[in-house]
Amino acid sequence: MKPSRLLPLLVACSPFFSIGLHAEEPAKAPVNPAYVWDLGLIYKDEAAYKDAKAKLSASLPKLATFKGHLGDSPAKLLEAMDAIYDAYKLNIRLNSYASQKLDENLSDSPAMERSQEIDMVGTELSQAISYMSPELIAIGEKKIREFIAAEPKLKPYTFPLMETLRMAPHTLGAEAEQVMSSTSMISDAPQALYGILSSADIQWPTIKLSDGTDARLSQAGYTKYRAINNRQDREAVFKAFWGKFKEYERTFGVSLFSSIKGDWFRASVRKHPSSLAATLSNGNVPESVYRTLVAETNANLPTLHRYFKLRGRMLGIPELRYWDIYPPIVKLEKDFPYEDAKKLLIDSAAPLGTEYVKTLTESLNGRYTHVYPQPGKRSGAYMNGSVYDVHPFVLTNYNNNYDAVTTLAHEWGHGGHSSLTNKHQPFATSDYSIFVAEIASTLNEALLLDHMLKIAKSDEERMYYLGSALEGLRGTFFRQAMFAEFELRTHEEVEKGGALSGSKLTQIYGDILRRYHGHDQGVMKIDDLVTVEWAYIPHFYRNFYVYQYATSISASQAFAEKILKGEKGAVETYLELLKAGGSDHPYELVKRAGVDLATPAPYRALVTRMNSIMDEIEKLLAKQGK
Repeated sequence: MKPSRLLPLLVACSPFFSIGLHAEEPAKAPVNPAYVWDLGLIYKDEAAYKDAKAKLSASLPKLATFKGHLGDSPAKLLEAMDAIYDAYKLNIRLNSYASQKLDENLSDSPAMERSQEIDMVGTELSQAISYMSPELIAIGEKKIREFIAAEPKLKPYTFPLMETLRMAPHTLGAEAEQVMSSTSMISDAPQALYGILSSADIQWPTIKLSDGTDARLSQAGYTKYRAINNRQDREAVFKAFWGKFKEYERTFGVSLFSSIKGDWFRASVRKHPSSLAATLSNGNVPESVYRTLVAETNANLPTLHRYFKLRGRMLGIPELRYWDIYPPIVKLEKDFPYEDAKKLLIDSAAPLGTEYVKTLTESLNGRYTHVYPQPGKRSGAYMNGSVYDVHPFVLTNYNNNYDAVTTLAHEWGHGGHSSLTNKHQPFATSDYSIFVAEIASTLNEALLLDHMLKIAKSDEERMYYLGSALEGLRGTFFRQAMFAEFELRTHEEVEKGGALSGSKLTQIYGDILRRYHGHDQGVMKIDDLVTVEWAYIPHFYRNFYVYQYATSISASQAFAEKILKGEKGAVETYLELLKAGGSDHPYELVKRAGVDLATPAPYRALVTRMNSIMDEIEKLLAKQGK
């Protein structure tokens, strides 16, 4: 994600919306420059990057000179804010270039060193301005508002300044803030341990599939083979892969326990009642949003269980197991070449109007996407829209199937959001929350589904798209809410003084996993071997992050329904939400656009949508006599 706009949190971090940690298997597709992003748009060459890095380092001493003088005059405060945000913007640009260069080839040692070095510069930047929040709080809101009124050029900084004042109860003194800034050098150690252990140190097993294929079950291999047709092969894949994770259960347990303890340390030092409260306070998100999501998800588990029963019926499997989740319930023998995918995205975005379509078209036709897998490339997909003066970039590992099309729609949904925000907001309020970001991505997926259903040439094709949408709702709403509940349980355990061993984490996760999948109701049997799945999820190292996927898809379904029905003002309201960037608290922005995520309504509407899709599939099955 983008680095935070809040002054206490001005540290370097990876500015991406999706996580992919592991190098892909060697690519079969040739690397064509047309399908590789042009990072020369950020820095034309290594020399330019080094010059910019030197400029940033040289600017840090000046930032310290503002200490004790922020309240001298409106002009002095403006000078300080301009200098800080100039450094902030340069740091983001450097961080983006270094990170994206590394993601082209994770085995590139110089690129790794470059990325690590700029992270250290980001820490130095954070330390250099650690005095700011305590000093602004000491100056007080009355005087700062007087300064803003006297100096119009301070207006773009109004919201971040007021946010700093809002966080006064949780802000420490200048010396303590400097110490807390310094802890950023070590706070990512658990996540780094997870990354090295899961991507480099584990000796992944290789099994022989029924067709004679030797399947190496790295994380990329697991993703590839978990959905294969042969059920016995799938079972073998799961047993080998999760068996390997079970061998490292204790080590992963130490890593995640350390991360959760770190969350509680930072929350308690800043006088928050809980880690959840500390995380939500950054965007002023009401705790009722999180707890309503968990409550509504649990109340609507019968809909999830209905989906699993439908899945079993369509796959012809009377007793579902966890290795039956991933194979598609309908097969579609159809390739989606990348150029065709671009046209599908552009056509599906038509309901959002000509300005949005023009922006998307220019993005897809420019050198902004790293398209295909290649040796050493980071897996997964993400969008980086943090380089304010350039353009959003997208990384995918496109493989010519429909899932790849939906991923492209998702990431360029983020890209469209960043383009609109950067165009309509000053840099100081261009940073938007994940709370809003995932609305933009999943709404584009909803528009793509509507378009695919309109152009489907057969009932079988139509059923495939409906089935894909169902699986998307399961994975993005129910699965992410399940993760959110696990995070809440584990953090609360630490906060009351409890310990979390690997086996304890497995027990907690297993209880939740079985409840969500209807184990006791005979919907799906959850074997002990898969309850170590918590150790596989990198998002748990970004505390209370995943719930936003579930809240966002609930909101996006509501916005998409209004847009596709042609409701008056729906498009304009939605686009205004995207253009608003980080100019207000994310919950308030979404609520102002007509969706209140602290109430049950959006979650219940999503469940209704999921049931209506299943109704349609069942009608098509009945039509086919199945």
